[in-house]
Amino acid sequence: MADQAVDAQKASEDTSPSGNGHPRKEGFWALALGSIGVVFGDIGTSPLYAMRVALANTESGGAERATVLGVVSLITWALIVIVTIKYVVFLMRADNKGEGGTLALMALAQRVTEGRRSFVLLALGMLGAALFYADGVLTPAVSVVSAVEGLKLAPGIGPSMAPYVLPISVAILIALFALQSRGTASVGRFFGPITLLWFLTLGWLGAIHISDDPTILHGLLPHHGVLMLIDNGLLGFLILGGVFLAVTGAEALYADMGHFGRGPLRAAWALVVLPCLLLNYFGQGALVLAHPESRVNPFFEMIPEAAFWPVLALATAGTIIASQAVITGAFSVTQQAVQLGLFPRIDIRRTSETQAGQIYVPQVNIMMLVGVLILVALFRTSDHLAAAYGIAVTGAMLVDTLLFFFIIRHMWKRPAWQAVLGAGAFGLVDVVFVGANLLKIPQGAWAPLLISGGLVLVMWTWTRGAQILAEKTRRDSVSLVELADILKARAPHRAPGTAVFLTSDPDTAPVALMHNLKHNKVLHEKNIILTVHTAETPRVREDDRVRIDAVNDDFKTLEIRYGFMESPNIPKALGQCRKLGLKFDIMATSFFLGRRSVVPSAQSGMPLWQDKLFIFLMKNAANPTDFYKIPPGRVVEMGAQVTV
Repeated sequence: MADQAVDAQKASEDTSPSGNGHPRKEGFWALALGSIGVVFGDIGTSPLYAMRVALANTESGGAERATVLGVVSLITWALIVIVTIKYVVFLMRADNKGEGGTLALMALAQRVTEGRRSFVLLALGMLGAALFYADGVLTPAVSVVSAVEGLKLAPGIGPSMAPYVLPISVAILIALFALQSRGTASVGRFFGPITLLWFLTLGWLGAIHISDDPTILHGLLPHHGVLMLIDNGLLGFLILGGVFLAVTGAEALYADMGHFGRGPLRAAWALVVLPCLLLNYFGQGALVLAHPESRVNPFFEMIPEAAFWPVLALATAGTIIASQAVITGAFSVTQQAVQLGLFPRIDIRRTSETQAGQIYVPQVNIMMLVGVLILVALFRTSDHLAAAYGIAVTGAMLVDTLLFFFIIRHMWKRPAWQAVLGAGAFGLVDVVFVGANLLKIPQGAWAPLLISGGLVLVMWTWTRGAQILAEKTRRDSVSLVELADILKARAPHRAPGTAVFLTSDPDTAPVALMHNLKHNKVLHEKNIILTVHTAETPRVREDDRVRIDAVNDDFKTLEIRYGFMESPNIPKALGQCRKLGLKFDIMATSFFLGRRSVVPSAQSGMPLWQDKLFIFLMKNAANPTDFYKIPPGRVVEMGAQVTV
């Protein structure tokens, strides 16, 4: 999501949103158009399958008038309550320096609750990020397959095309993931206009069919949905699971708020996306009322024969765009998770010299492709994939609601009862939809739960293991002040130049420094104890990037701060030190890194199998030299064995 968003944002010098999420006046409509292409692609492909799945889950299979009116009513009010009221009106007001998304919301909640790294907030952030990845694997699969399945209804050749649906879908998905390493700048420029054309086509198709049975407009009344749920009994939960497919992608509104600003997103939703979606769903409902046999695939039955191939091509393009947005969104979430310490360092590559959001994460790209292909092979049809789809999105929305409670209570300073009432109202809706989708576990909802559960385990193992390792290192270390006093009494040999020692704890002597003194018996003329700190804000102002404190004449501590949406670049940050009076030549500077060889221990605080998982993650973490952009020829690594 981030890549294309930044492209649209950079299209004009004066279109960037301000820090509070409100864009400048110039470029407002360009940002709104860009948001249609990036943010709303997922929800824009829902008409391909949402109505079909919801009708198929009813007791009558969608053949009765009350059933059709009820499904249309439920979809309408789901779009109004969940997307419009919850996300557009309320959640978009809870921004972290203009940024949104589950991890941004978690960091904001931690900051407003006096900076405490609460276990509850951390667990919610992990769960939300894991569910997003599960959604990111399912979205390309269900979207592309549902569009290509339209070939089965192609005029004249439909039945003969059925065997080719899966091979064509797989080919499109492989090509999509293979292109990620090239970046999406050039493709991103076309996303907005193509997706706008797609939404206008949705609206047009719906408008020409409402006249098939204008009484479908009674679906605007919410009681039709309530009555249908009552009539269907326990099947009502399965119906809600299908209805929820109409709002998948709503969380993208919040996640991409920082790239477009609240104003353009709200304008795009209210003026284009919501009206076109409602027109299409009402058109599908009217068509089914007039021709009950069309309920098997109402979207493709809406298309006039003369327009079938252009609409099919546009639908396929729309699903590719929706998939692209989710894939790049996964790259962005990975960057945030690494910076917040939820994942080990990972290879994050820039695909543009000028666009900050243009990143590519090879390991995530490969794992997502493998996951998508496995899901397509297992489920084979969009109906089966849709059964697995909803739980990841409903779970992520529930996490957003729970985090929203902390915002109401601590950021907006509302009484506890107001926080409970405000978050509880949305939470009740979320819980109902989560329950409806949990009923689909036998049909495939186990897949996203398995994916997200595995990712939560990885994040918890990494976070807990890093905490244990830091505590053990701190216990075995000497404080920097104490070491400075010792060296005054027994001065070692001095080497010319500057030594920079990277450490996570600026108050203790780094392992590499202690080994240098122990084995080489040498201390450089200038010694910098460098700590890279991740702030709980998306970005850090350049003026606040660097802080230098003197311990004594031999040692200075240097803290470099980055936001959780920024990529560290130590040489660039060190250039700012000159303004603060710390001058040195980077090519005459040695960077000392402590490389720890970790062995499992039964007394570590984690089970042995979890120790081994943590060690595996450590061994496969990206090299800090590459991660921090340090010149490789200036790095000295010094090892030590540690137990966890």
